[in-house]
Amino acid sequence: MRAAVLHEIGQEKLEVLDDVEAVGFGPGKVKLRIRATGLCHSDVSAMSGVLPQPAPFIPGHEGAGEVVDVGDGVTGLNAGDRVLVCWLPACGDCPSCKRGQTQLCLAGFMNAGTPNFKRPGGDVFGFAGTGTFTEEVVVGAGCAVPIPDDVPFEIAALIGCGVTTGLGAAINTAKVEAGSSVAVIGCGGVGISTIQGARVQGAAQIIAVDPVASRREAALRFGATEAVAPDGLADAKQRITGGEGFDYVFEVVGKSATARTAYENTRRGGTLCVVGAGAMDDNFQVNMFELFFDEKRILPSMYGGGDVLRSYERAIALWRAGRIDLVSMITHRVRLDGINDALDQMRTGESLRTCIEL
Repeated sequence: MRAAVLHEIGQEKLEVLDDVEAVGFGPGKVKLRIRATGLCHSDVSAMSGVLPQPAPFIPGHEGAGEVVDVGDGVTGLNAGDRVLVCWLPACGDCPSCKRGQTQLCLAGFMNAGTPNFKRPGGDVFGFAGTGTFTEEVVVGAGCAVPIPDDVPFEIAALIGCGVTTGLGAAINTAKVEAGSSVAVIGCGGVGISTIQGARVQGAAQIIAVDPVASRREAALRFGATEAVAPDGLADAKQRITGGEGFDYVFEVVGKSATARTAYENTRRGGTLCVVGAGAMDDNFQVNMFELFFDEKRILPSMYGGGDVLRSYERAIALWRAGRIDLVSMITHRVRLDGINDALDQMRTGESLRTCIEL
């Protein structure tokens, strides 16, 4: 079957090959035929080494498709079912799951170290234990979440990661209050979803911050009340908050420098929500006096900060009701052969989300 493979960490291009085989099918597993997958910035971060991932590997974790076969012991799934891929399934038994913090379950991360593909030259890993830049993939049954018939595969794919992450940051983690002021730093697919989440919550002012003009323009279409380049944030803070700072600031880039900017633009007693996934050696610093004196809440948000199955259902309900726009988030569509063009478009900021159709 065909798949896009990264041979070594640090390479910027993927090679589309036709000699890849999905392996590992057996009890508790399902084989999926991927129909659509989104290109998420986390895929690029794994390729560059910012996020740890063994290589060679097949990127992609934001996918949807159909069940081809189910292994022994799998219940609730049948061949032909339409599903989205959950890259961080909850085991249900670990301390995090029992506390109701299923987004912190580590079972899915453990799968990342087990190859689920092979080529004549040896084993190939799937990013985050999945790997959706391929025609077929074998995953644990918990990674395959049934979707209603009226949800297109490309919409389901977005809900599988970026939409859930952004909406959840605003709704679950920060719990944005109606009438509040919000700034979102980084307006790719996750940032746009965060903006939509803040709008759903009733924020009065939503300031989008991004260096790319096309993304600032897009942010206004998705609910931002104003969009500025990074060098315009200080002025916006002065005009909108009288210099006090925003009630909520979301960092959706994954860098300590932007996290520090977000902290400085959060009002005393306000909330900084860190959504971007960054590198292990990139340290965010605050001094002990400001940490105490400003009483700013610093809240990381992992995969939307809540039960992902409930978050999927909520995203679908909001989409059906016209409260969020998911179709317009897909700015580019390519076949698998066009994956490297899609990567370039993401790196330059030209795209919000690219749908890869298989």
